[in-house]
Amino acid sequence: MRLSVTARIALLAIALALVSNLVLVGFVWKWTHDDAIAATRREMTEQSDALLAIWRREGLRPLADAVRDARPPGDVSLVVAILDGRGRRLAGYAPPRVTVPLHATAFHVAHLADTGSWGQHDTGYILRPIGRNWLLTGRTLDVIEAEQRAIEGALALAVTLSLALGIGAGLVLARYVGARLNRIAGVIEAAGEGDLSRRVEMVAGGVDSFDRLAARLNAMLGKVERLMAELRVVTDSLAHDLRSPLARLRTKAEQAVVAGDPTTRDAMLGGLLAETDLVMRMLTMVIEISRSESVSRDRFTLVDPAALVEEIADLYGPVAEEAGLSFTVRVDPGLRPVRLHRELVSQAITNLIDNALKHGAGGGAVMLRAGAAPGAITIQVEDRGPGIAAADRAHALRRFGRLDTARTTPGAGLGMTLIEAVARLHDGRLELDDNSPGLIARLLLPV
Repeated sequence: MRLSVTARIALLAIALALVSNLVLVGFVWKWTHDDAIAATRREMTEQSDALLAIWRREGLRPLADAVRDARPPGDVSLVVAILDGRGRRLAGYAPPRVTVPLHATAFHVAHLADTGSWGQHDTGYILRPIGRNWLLTGRTLDVIEAEQRAIEGALALAVTLSLALGIGAGLVLARYVGARLNRIAGVIEAAGEGDLSRRVEMVAGGVDSFDRLAARLNAMLGKVERLMAELRVVTDSLAHDLRSPLARLRTKAEQAVVAGDPTTRDAMLGGLLAETDLVMRMLTMVIEISRSESVSRDRFTLVDPAALVEEIADLYGPVAEEAGLSFTVRVDPGLRPVRLHRELVSQAITNLIDNALKHGAGGGAVMLRAGAAPGAITIQVEDRGPGIAAADRAHALRRFGRLDTARTTPGAGLGMTLIEAVARLHDGRLELDDNSPGLIARLLLPV
């Protein structure tokens, strides 16, 4: 049976609390034990050195007297004695016969005898040779063992408390994580059912992983909602705007069928082809807009904007001259190469020039300019035509948005939409400004 994410998180919290407490208590146990052993070693070393100094100065009998007086009343854990060569006690406090090997040792822990209480408890001791005998100093480790048993009891209690606290913390954590995930799941389920307006609420101010996930999900839903809204607009507008050319297609086709005069029939067929071309241009433009909104950034390349503008100017210069317009190009020096989708940006620039040639021809002049702005490059087309009033500029950027002054010119109202889609793909924007007179259409692309 697979556990849920919240259950696994709860178990992880329990395990972490348990392990952390075990490590902490184990460290305390080890530190206390080592500290007690080190203190015993220092005490026995000092006592052994003091008694050995008495033997060297005064001999064996004064040493025996010192050994008998070395044990304070009530201190039953202290071991101090003089042993003969077989380990038998000659004076002091020790087992009647010590069974540990008799050789000089700095500090060692062992049982001093095989029977009785001496065989049940460890003793930390030091052996020093004194002539043919041995000086034994040590201390039984009963106190240390009692401390160890107390710590082991605390360890068992800590394990129990760790389990209880871990379960509590795990449940709280699982509840918190589950609530955050449920909010995200609720928004996703609503989106699956068609409600794209809901967003995931960010709780921690965008600093934790859940908020970063929520921000990305909200951005994705915002883009999907915008695309769906634009799709509805495209569907409605396309159906509306195609109605007239399709009606004209049908009318001219019927007229061509019934026309008896070949000249009249040829004229009708020519109009039929023109209407067909208009419909095809509208459909092609819609496809290009959709393609520009879904293109991958992997297809971006490093492009020199000055070279790109000069290349497009070479193509449109003759077209403008043929239309009787003055076409000039200005490129600011020092423009750095930028990463962009070359084909789509070229299409956007040519659309700007086409609009200027189509709607601003009355001004007699068109300028293509490339320059630098803070954090971006600007590519703009300026004309001296009638321009667009500030109140109408938002409408001009909508799909199939055509101003009243442009109704008499062929087109579908999608050129500006394509340019704006290309700008959005590059995290840039399209701006319309007044040229006094005329229009400035400016494409800003971040560097």
